[in-house]
Amino acid sequence: MIWDYITKDIGIDLGTANSLVYLKGEGIVVNEPSIAAVNNKTGKVLAIGEEAKKMLGRTPAHITVIRPLINGVISDFDMTHEMLRHFFKKITSNRIFNYYRSVIGIPSNLTEVERKSVEDAVVTAGAAKAYLIEEPVAAAIGARLPINEPTANMIIDIGGGTTDIAIISMGGTVTSKSLKIAGDKFNDDIIKFIRDEFKLAIGEPTAEELKTTIGSATPIDEKLELTIRGRDMATGLPREITVKGSQIRSAINRSVGLIIEAIKETIEIAPPELTGDILKRGIYLCGGGSLLRGIDQLIEKEISVAATVVDDPLTCVVRGTGIAAENISEYHQIFTTALKPIDINI
Repeated sequence: MIWDYITKDIGIDLGTANSLVYLKGEGIVVNEPSIAAVNNKTGKVLAIGEEAKKMLGRTPAHITVIRPLINGVISDFDMTHEMLRHFFKKITSNRIFNYYRSVIGIPSNLTEVERKSVEDAVVTAGAAKAYLIEEPVAAAIGARLPINEPTANMIIDIGGGTTDIAIISMGGTVTSKSLKIAGDKFNDDIIKFIRDEFKLAIGEPTAEELKTTIGSATPIDEKLELTIRGRDMATGLPREITVKGSQIRSAINRSVGLIIEAIKETIEIAPPELTGDILKRGIYLCGGGSLLRGIDQLIEKEISVAATVVDDPLTCVVRGTGIAAENISEYHQIFTTALKPIDINI
């Protein structure tokens, strides 16, 4: 049909670390870092996504590398708008006219003002209509959990800026908790640890490499080490050190512990029947933070409930928004629900 050619429904995961776009009928068509590089003198956007990420920590004074989203919230509206326009252009290069209906995943604790800013950014970037869906619900849909059944579906989305924990039943969130401790906080912990322990200054890309290469939430048999380079804080000169996996685990230990505590508190305020369902069905993990070695085992040990990392956890939320975009009429009730879940914020 000609109407299908000129109109497209899309699902968007506007993440702190990465932004993904799902195009109806085609799947995930954009997967890029949520980063933009700007020339301060001219105000011109130099790069967005992968190209901008390469510049992180390596730019002269007149170029600023910006993360337009902090802790899942838009901190720079103009840059978010530019970033979305850039992504939309990637999708629409062959189209004469486009009419988008967009389903966007958002953290569960956003205020009405923050929700409105997400909606406005997507609409001004070129979408005709924006539907908001809470990320834990989108993640549950993406993981193909039976969210419309009267049973508990507990999902934990450990992203870049926020960790969203939710218990979902009958198509809605029963209890939820959102905390600003996730992948970026782990990186900050590692940077601080290396500075305090080794008197070496490192940047975010090096901290990210340490976390993904040798980081873990629980002790592991394998002896992991990584050699890194940075600036000696005493001499100001370059220096090389070797960091052990156990040291990275020690660096992020407190932040991981706070996530475990938040999971416990979310279960404690859930109705008893749903708590029983969680024991039976288990906990599902998604988001980039779920790829940290042993985090599922640690949750299983501390909560005494089976924990499973979903297939392809990095794209779980955008797949959920994509499924919702493919069936907007079916999922419409989830977008328009006026009832707010019990919300505890840290």
